[in-house]
Amino acid sequence: MRASAAPSPLNPLRRLGLGLLLILPVLWLSGCRTHAEPQDPIRPAIVARPQSAATEAGNLYSGDIKARYESALGFRVGGKIRQRRVDVGTHVKTGDLIAELDPQDLQLQAGSARAALAAADADLATAKSERARYEALRGKNFVSETQFDAVDNRLKAAAARATEARATLNVAQNQAGYSELRADHDGVITSIVVEAGQVVAPGQTIATLARDGEREVEISVPESRIADYRKDQAATIELWAESGTHLAGTLREIAPEADSTTRTFRVRVALGDSSDKAKLGQTARVFFSGSESDAAHVIPLSALYEKDGKPAVWLVDTKTSQVHLASVTVGAYREQGVVLTDGVNTQDWIIAAGVHKLREGQAVRPVDQSNKPLTLQ
Repeated sequence: MRASAAPSPLNPLRRLGLGLLLILPVLWLSGCRTHAEPQDPIRPAIVARPQSAATEAGNLYSGDIKARYESALGFRVGGKIRQRRVDVGTHVKTGDLIAELDPQDLQLQAGSARAALAAADADLATAKSERARYEALRGKNFVSETQFDAVDNRLKAAAARATEARATLNVAQNQAGYSELRADHDGVITSIVVEAGQVVAPGQTIATLARDGEREVEISVPESRIADYRKDQAATIELWAESGTHLAGTLREIAPEADSTTRTFRVRVALGDSSDKAKLGQTARVFFSGSESDAAHVIPLSALYEKDGKPAVWLVDTKTSQVHLASVTVGAYREQGVVLTDGVNTQDWIIAAGVHKLREGQAVRPVDQSNKPLTLQ
């Protein structure tokens, strides 16, 4: 019986190829592990500064910027408006023409008064000459005392009628001048309620003039809180268009009675030296200081985070734009936000929204509430 042949040894080249097939997958896997993990994209984040509770914790009211002095301008006489010379928003100087009436009727009235005065002066001249004659006759006893007294009384009556006619003429001439409505102070026209061709009555409002100078914020205070305020009380004013800029104010006026519809009291807060920084009609917020400590701060409710059952906020590093979690102490919850008694200050930048999507050390791109990029300082 023939013995089976022993297996022939593998060709060296075949052994080398088999070895490479076994090594290549291992090298490929090890190479994949050496690649760096992709970095998270830098995402935008809304940031804000904590506000001092000395202003935010007090009562907050919204109002409009108004001029301290406003004039409702109108004609002293009635008539038909011939022309309007200004528009809303026009800045006028004292004496500038605003509107004018058709002066024809007023000029006719002045002419009639002028004629009446001429007639009265003529009667007066006749009465004077007649009295002079009777006075001469009385000296010669050619007329009685009664006749002389009658002539003398007619002279006095003629003089009175002449005085009356002269006063009537002055009034008519003044009224003819009242056909032109002019600005009584420097200021801005804030409203116009008539147009050319309209017939108006004496004293009817034609335009409203807001005088240059002092500016105030008009707010409405509920009757349940009006007792907390007094004249000359300090206040802080923030213009809506310039959020974060605080102006000093003083409570100047409190209405003596509440509005019959809203049951609120009208309160005016004067801007004083800061009047030039406010424009008419701007929206403003007025803060009256509360009782919280000056060390307390207010943040938006959406900025509050919780870790291990304790409150915290995300602080943004101004140099690296990375976020770091910081523990805080909550003092109170209010409509304006959360009052913190410890952990932040007004120089910090905090994440104001989306705090649950952050992680420690994550880099963010700071933006404001309008999604505009911010440069942190």
